[in-house]
Amino acid sequence: MTAASPCLRRAPKAIFITSSPRYPLPLVQVRSYAAARPSTPPKPRPYEPEKPLVSARPKASQDATRLANLPKKVEAKQGVRAPYIRLAVGVVFIGSIIYSMYTSPLQLTEAPSIADRDGISKRESGITEKSPMRLRMEALIKEKQSEIVAALQELDPANKFRTDTWSRPAGGGGTSCVQQDGKVFEKAGVNTSIVYGTLPRPAIEKMRVNHKAIDPDVDSLEFFAAGLSLVLHPQNPNAPTVHLNYRYFETMDNDGKCNAWWFGGGTDLTPTYLYDEDAIHFHKSIKDACDKHDRGYYPRFKQWCDKYFYIPHRQESRGIGGIFFDDLDGQEKDQEQLFSFVKDCLSSFLPGYLPIVTRRKDMPFGEREKQWQQLRRGRYVEFNLVNDRGTSFGLNTPSARVESILMSLPLTARWMYMHEAEKGSREERILGVLKQPVEWV
Repeated sequence: MTAASPCLRRAPKAIFITSSPRYPLPLVQVRSYAAARPSTPPKPRPYEPEKPLVSARPKASQDATRLANLPKKVEAKQGVRAPYIRLAVGVVFIGSIIYSMYTSPLQLTEAPSIADRDGISKRESGITEKSPMRLRMEALIKEKQSEIVAALQELDPANKFRTDTWSRPAGGGGTSCVQQDGKVFEKAGVNTSIVYGTLPRPAIEKMRVNHKAIDPDVDSLEFFAAGLSLVLHPQNPNAPTVHLNYRYFETMDNDGKCNAWWFGGGTDLTPTYLYDEDAIHFHKSIKDACDKHDRGYYPRFKQWCDKYFYIPHRQESRGIGGIFFDDLDGQEKDQEQLFSFVKDCLSSFLPGYLPIVTRRKDMPFGEREKQWQQLRRGRYVEFNLVNDRGTSFGLNTPSARVESILMSLPLTARWMYMHEAEKGSREERILGVLKQPVEWV
């Protein structure tokens, strides 16, 4: 078939389906397609971009629109479900809490300890003459510790004291100032100690022998102890070792009210070689402090010292004495008078010892003198570990700081089997005084 074929030039036909009243089925009519077309072509529609499948509106806007278009019944379903049931459950729950609060035992917070209350008092009001004696004694020993350490440091400025401050879990603490391997002192320690604690029944019964004010019917008792202790071991055998300790002890009720108290302490000299002028100077300075308060104090406390610092297994004294006292309470004098006495004794220490060590620290010595010094220090160790009640008390106190307690021991010591001093020697002379105490003033 070619392009000029008459069949192709005819107008295309359109097929229309119509109905006829004669026939129930539609009839097919064939008409010209051109005749069926409208006379004028339709106007073209303007271009419209296709809409995206996912709307670009914010989700919040979409949700708002969707909720706005929901029927009213759907909106009602979005509210609180079963409100009356929830209200009933809430009332029962809150009611049970209130009932528990009223019927359960009241839980109280732990009351502050006496150490805590003392700490608050010191921060808020400071320490005055109206403060409890335990706080005044604490302030005194801290003041004297600083004063003594500063004076000793001037003798050997190059070798600084090591200062350690420590605390106890039950309350209190202390400061240890120690110098070792110095030019003047082989070992020097100046310690303060503040202790809060609880005495068990056996300790209460033992203390009540000397202190009747202690309640015998309690199973435990709060206590407070404060003390300043020092021991100086010089390098030079010609310079004497010296010991000092002054302390205050009290027992308290649970509210911190004192029911028993006492003072104790003293100081003593332990020379390796005896110089009479040193012994006289040391004892005179102590006697002057005692005589300000009671002329019977020095002879009484000097004798007490000679008995206390005695080594039974050696049958000799540790040194040439000084003073020692313990358990001085209201039966002796009132609290203020005894506190003043302790202050004067502490103040007499530096004038009584510094002149001695100053004139002896640079004297010549040899191997023989050093060996004798080491043997005498062995005796010092024996007394402190075997006979000293203070060392025993400290080591048996819970949470005790052992390093501070054993600070009193020398850095070096010596024990020789069956050693005997030569007849007529300086060593023999000091042994004679140790076996038979002398009245120096």
